Amino acid sequence: MIRIFVTGGTFDKDYNELNGTLVFKDTHLLEMLRLGRSRVDVLIQTLMMIDSLEMTAADRQLVAEHVRRAAEPRILITHGTDTMVETAALLAATLGPDTTKTVVLTGAMVPYAFGSSDGLFNLGSALSFVQLLPAGVYLAMNGRYFHWDGVRKNRETGVFEEQSRFPPPSI
Repeated sequence: MIRIFVTGGTFDKDYNELNGTLVFKDTHLLEMLRLGRSRVDVLIQTLMMIDSLEMTAADRQLVAEHVRRAAEPRILITHGTDTMVETAALLAATLGPDTTKTVVLTGAMVPYAFGSSDGLFNLGSALSFVQLLPAGVYLAMNGRYFHWDGVRKNRETGVFEEQSRFPPPSI
């Protein structure tokens, strides 16, 4: 069984035709799993439906507490891409280096409701990664996985990419 926590992000945004804004209604996760013909046993819990740029320290702490308390050893979190790395860092600190849990965060650059979203692919990839990766905290985007402390969002290209997991030596 995989526990999935929903936090919102572009993954779950809808278009408001009346005022031309992106808004949150309900999560698209069940529909996405159905369309992807997923046969993985999951337990879904919506924690919040917010843009990750609006996520507060208290919101991140809520996510971390739910992950810490979850009985399942495999956890997937749908999250906005702008602050996904910050939430992953808190999760890693909360769980510690000896964790027995595998946590994978994923999101989308384009809302699922737009039809050309990367969300469905990212969700499928994240479901596979959470089943195969060893314990730890990871991000899954665009068919790749990254250790939480070895990734950054490149805002110019709109993709996640590896970065050094260790600071360069001081000279």
